[in-house]
Amino acid sequence: MMNMRQICASLLLLVLLPLLGPPVLAQEYAVEEDEECMMCHDDRTLTKEVNGRTISLFVNYRSHAISVHGKEGCTSCHSDVDVDDLPHEDVLEKVECDMCHDDQFAEYERSLHGQALRRGRYLAPTCQSCHGKHNMRSSTDERSPTFVMNIPNLCGTCHKEGTLVSELREISQHNVLENYSQSIHGDGLFRRGLTVTAVCTSCHKSHDILPHEDSRSAIHQRNIATTCMQCHSQIEKVHVKVIEGKLWEEKPHQLPICVDCHQPHIVRRVFYTESFPDSQCLSCHGDPDFQVEKDGEQVSLYVDADEIAGSAHGGNACFKCHTNVSRSKTPVCIGSGPVDCAMCHTEQVEEFTASEHGRRVAEGDSTAPNCADCHGSHGTLFKEDQASPTFTRNIPVLCGQCHSDGQKAAAGYEGTEHQIVSNYTMSIHGKGLLESGLMVTATCVSCHTAHSEKPITDSTSTVFPSNIAATCAQCHLGIYDEFQSSVHSPTVTTTEEKLPVCNDCHKSHTIRRVDVGDFRQEILDQCGKCHLDVTETYFDTFHGKVSKLGAEQTAKCYDCHGAHSILPPTNPDSKLSRANVVETCKACHPNSNRKFVGYLTHATHHDKDKYPYLHYTYLFMTTLLVSVFAFFGVHTLLWIPRAIRERQKIERTKNGGTANE
Repeated sequence: MMNMRQICASLLLLVLLPLLGPPVLAQEYAVEEDEECMMCHDDRTLTKEVNGRTISLFVNYRSHAISVHGKEGCTSCHSDVDVDDLPHEDVLEKVECDMCHDDQFAEYERSLHGQALRRGRYLAPTCQSCHGKHNMRSSTDERSPTFVMNIPNLCGTCHKEGTLVSELREISQHNVLENYSQSIHGDGLFRRGLTVTAVCTSCHKSHDILPHEDSRSAIHQRNIATTCMQCHSQIEKVHVKVIEGKLWEEKPHQLPICVDCHQPHIVRRVFYTESFPDSQCLSCHGDPDFQVEKDGEQVSLYVDADEIAGSAHGGNACFKCHTNVSRSKTPVCIGSGPVDCAMCHTEQVEEFTASEHGRRVAEGDSTAPNCADCHGSHGTLFKEDQASPTFTRNIPVLCGQCHSDGQKAAAGYEGTEHQIVSNYTMSIHGKGLLESGLMVTATCVSCHTAHSEKPITDSTSTVFPSNIAATCAQCHLGIYDEFQSSVHSPTVTTTEEKLPVCNDCHKSHTIRRVDVGDFRQEILDQCGKCHLDVTETYFDTFHGKVSKLGAEQTAKCYDCHGAHSILPPTNPDSKLSRANVVETCKACHPNSNRKFVGYLTHATHHDKDKYPYLHYTYLFMTTLLVSVFAFFGVHTLLWIPRAIRERQKIERTKNGGTANE
């Protein structure tokens, strides 16, 4: 017999069990059921005949497993199937989506689609027409037909020119999808990738699609403004500005609905060409003598209409750039302020704003350039136009207007940064551009970028030391790949010491050919900045001594070690590896063999740890040499007095004396 406490605990467990049941067990049970179903439906050849048509009964379970219903078993939707009593009936009941999605299904039931289905219209879409069946995905999944970017094409399967649905609709509703794709909404979605722009379901809803005559419809006359205000929240404020004030006085709060001016499906940008024609602007600005006084000086406001017509902006009306014009002003353009290029060139302006030029402009630096300083104003030309200041061949001259010595930007240069433009013109890049006409050679913007110029100390700058190699790789990709695998690459060598990058050896603005004598001689000093000990041992060798005498073709550091693909000798790909060293030496010594290359190139008796035999041999030979010279030196010194005495005896004997005198 159970006591009262056990009875209460059992009753509580029975109440909570449905709520606390382990989902893992339920899921495992569903998988077991699905395995029973897939014993038949995993067969791609499984079909049945319905009304004279052959219908496949194959189910791709892998697609189902990653769908939004992946965790649900087959019988969750096909509830009339008993997996314990298989095979099931040939004809199953239709899946009722309202078992889980009752709100959405209720909206669908009263919608145009649901009404058409109840009337037996075979073209009426069902849930699976839009969402699919076993491979249904979330609307946030880019692969889902209900993803916002895919909505127009999904609806277009029925509502576009040439479909049966479009042929049954009124003439005014033809070309729905085509018109949408050309509208400002379609342009925003398809061409600019703006997923926040309006698509079919934004105005017509997803499931509650009702005719515009229905007062509950989102596109009913009384609901249009509310529907549009989901995105255009400032509609009322905007229309106060563009509609005559007397309309508000005569019929307060009664605006024409949006679609009266902006036709559905073919919404276009609002143009004011008729209100602000170019001819009105040129009535003043077309006069060559038109001037105004600014800061005590006369400033010309003349605009050459022909210059604009031939510019990159030739097809645009004046007001498209000078947007702050207003009929309330006399003249309409007074106080309109500077042009905001970001309206069309957003990305470029954002880069410029974050650049050194943009920062200085924001700080009010009068020497800092703005858009018009480089591109011009009314005569802006495409960069492909040879007359444009931003044409590749003209870039050094354009940048030189500020960055040449004596110009406004050069005043802040320090150290070796002088004569930048003149040095560039004499460099291999400058000569390639200006003398050889190579339009693919590097110019100022190739390294510093066109709009995102930043100082070398900025880690996001293209000329920041760790970014230099990637910047040069825009042209020298093959060399960059070699460099990335070399010992100088930070991805290979981890050290606190500074690793060399391109401009350490090739300089920045004075880049020269690598096959000229001066470069070959200077590279010794360049390598010696980091490898001082090794360089000193090099100058002890025949190669080094001859190089000191000015022999340009004698082997230098990179002739043996490589220029960009420098690898340790233990690496099989190294030029100095055992497999490659003979071929490396053969570049200068055709008769090289294994014995020839066996000598120690940088061996030094100073390094006891690395070359102990050489070190101790040097000590021994030096000691021996010093000892011999010391011994015989002392011997000679001691012998000199006796030699003198013996010489004197000989002399006395010759003179008739005796040897003992």
